[in-house]
Amino acid sequence: MEETITSDGLRLAAHFAFPPSGSGSVPGLVLCHGFPRGPRGAVSSAATYPELADRVAREVGWAALAFNLRGTGASGGDFSVAGWRADLRAAVRELAERASFVCVAGIAEGGTLAVCEAAENPNVGGVATLGAPASLQEWTRDAARLLTWARGQGMLPTAGFPPDVGAWGREAAGLDARRCARELGPRPLLVLHGTADDVVAPTDARALYEAAGASAELRMVHEAGHRLRHDPRAVAVLLGWLVRQMP
Repeated sequence: MEETITSDGLRLAAHFAFPPSGSGSVPGLVLCHGFPRGPRGAVSSAATYPELADRVAREVGWAALAFNLRGTGASGGDFSVAGWRADLRAAVRELAERASFVCVAGIAEGGTLAVCEAAENPNVGGVATLGAPASLQEWTRDAARLLTWARGQGMLPTAGFPPDVGAWGREAAGLDARRCARELGPRPLLVLHGTADDVVAPTDARALYEAAGASAELRMVHEAGHRLRHDPRAVAVLLGWLVRQMP
C-alpha cells in the first residue's frame, strides 16, 4: 500500500481507489481486515485488499479505501482493540471527506470490529461482514495466550506493550457484534458467510443476522470456506449489495 492515513499520530498504510471516470461525489467503501493468518503473520495482512478496492471502484463506481490496522503490514503501532477501533474510525473519517456517504466491509474479525464501530459512529451508513465472528470471546478466554499469539504474529513490536495485559484482554473480550448489531437499524447490514467455514462457525452468522433485525440480510455461500474475499460468488454478492445502497 503506497499511501498513508493517520490515526492517533500513527501512520497507517493505505490504498485509495476511485472510479475511472465521472464527476461529483460518489459513495465510499472502507475495507477492514481481521487477524493475520498465514506464514508471514502481520506483515502480509490485507496484502490483497488493494485489488478488491480497485475492483469496487472499477465495477461499482464507488470510492474505496483499503488500509492496514496498527501493528500490521507497514502500519505503525501495536495491536489493541481500542487502537483498531480508532484506526477504523480514522479511515471512515478520511473517506467521508471524499465520498457522499461511507459503508464498511469487514472481513473476519474486521467484520466484528465494523459492526461495533458502526453502532457508535453515525458516519457509517451500512456494514457488510464476510466470515465475521459474532464476538471475540473465543480469542480472549486467556489474555496471556492471546498476547503470546499476537507477539508471534508480529502485531506487538514494542517491548513492554501492553502495560496492562488484563485490561488489554478485556478490551478484546468486550467486542460483541451481536450486542452492537441491535443498534444498527435502520442502517443495512449484509452478513456473508461460507457454509464450510472451519474458522468461524456459520452459527455466528445466524446469531449476528438475528440480532440485527429487519435491516439485515443473511447470505450463506454454499461450500465456501473462511476466505470469502477470494470466492467470486461472495464478491459478486458484496458488489451487488453495494449497488443496492446507491441513493
